[in-house]
Amino acid sequence: MASYKYVARDSSGARREGFTQAVSTNDVLGWLREKGLTPVSVNEASAGTKQTGRKPRRRRIKSAALGSLCWQLTTMVEGGIPVTSAIETIAEDIENAQLQQVLQQVLEKMKKGEPFSESISQYPKVFNKLACAMVLAGETGGNLPGALRRLAEYFDNRDKLSRKVKGAMAYPIFVSIFIVLIVVFIMTFIVPRFQVIFKQFGGDLPAFTKGFMGFYEMLRNNVVFIIGSLFLIIVLAVAAFKTRKGHYLFSRIVLRLPLFGKVLSQTFLTVFCRTMASLLGAGVSVLEVFDILAAMTTNDVIKDAVIRARERIVAGSNIYLGMAESGFFPNVVIKMVQVGEESGSLSNVLERTASYYERKVDSTITTLMALLEPIMIVITGAIVMVVVLALYLPIFSMSAH
Repeated sequence: MASYKYVARDSSGARREGFTQAVSTNDVLGWLREKGLTPVSVNEASAGTKQTGRKPRRRRIKSAALGSLCWQLTTMVEGGIPVTSAIETIAEDIENAQLQQVLQQVLEKMKKGEPFSESISQYPKVFNKLACAMVLAGETGGNLPGALRRLAEYFDNRDKLSRKVKGAMAYPIFVSIFIVLIVVFIMTFIVPRFQVIFKQFGGDLPAFTKGFMGFYEMLRNNVVFIIGSLFLIIVLAVAAFKTRKGHYLFSRIVLRLPLFGKVLSQTFLTVFCRTMASLLGAGVSVLEVFDILAAMTTNDVIKDAVIRARERIVAGSNIYLGMAESGFFPNVVIKMVQVGEESGSLSNVLERTASYYERKVDSTITTLMALLEPIMIVITGAIVMVVVLALYLPIFSMSAH
């Protein structure tokens, strides 16, 4: 559990603030609402949170912060507070300096007569097309609290999914770095000491040890060339990645990686279904939904599939047929979209499909971690075993004579 600092107002409008322990921001918001308080801001407490007079440092605006903002706006707007007053109240107490500055600028634009949706659309790095489209649909349909609630749920779900994927990627990266450090340590400090000992044996060394020492000498004599080659490969890969063909090839390779590619595909399908459900539920048109979805991925293979599906829909095809002809979406998604279209409950069906793929992501990540742990242990053990065997085999040979 983490410590959270909250700022809220009671039924009389009096300011209430303090600290509480909770698993997530949503738990704190629910706890405050149960106590009859209107949340203003909820932020995870850091080491310097309780110190006064310190200027808040600028931090990147994360999905969790945007989700918290939307929940606060939802609660206050549903309580009858005007959007401008709600934003002004939240901006007074929010701790993220960058988000506070954006909210203050949005508030100034709204006070000049600009709609909420138009004001936030001028900050695309904070409020993406999806957020702007949902707010606009809520304003147009007269259901802004409902649109904000859907937006809050979207940001919360995106944050949870992002944490799961990052957790899956962090383990192999950490272990790989650890293995590299072990190899560097052995080659730098351990092998040279044994090399001095082996000189006393002359050329009378086991074949395995000779091969290992030959490999070590090759690495030591060509370390500059090897590092330079690696640097050149990285530079060329980055340059190729920036080209259209190179980026597309990289996108295909990523999706075909064992298990990792499956996680990424299922993650996008989860985001696709949940985002589409939220947008359609808020009243956004289907074509605009596909425009937003195409902009939500950097993978060219997925992006092209979404664009092709949109083109089929523009040509008069049903949504599920357009998705089927794109060549990317699995049959499960296509069939569910077909059922949703024919029954007139596409938004609800997509929500259930998103939950289904979210469970699949969890299952795939669990399988991935279960496979990676023994594989990484075996690799680390094999490296250490090879080094130990090569270095101690001459000593074992001597003791045998």
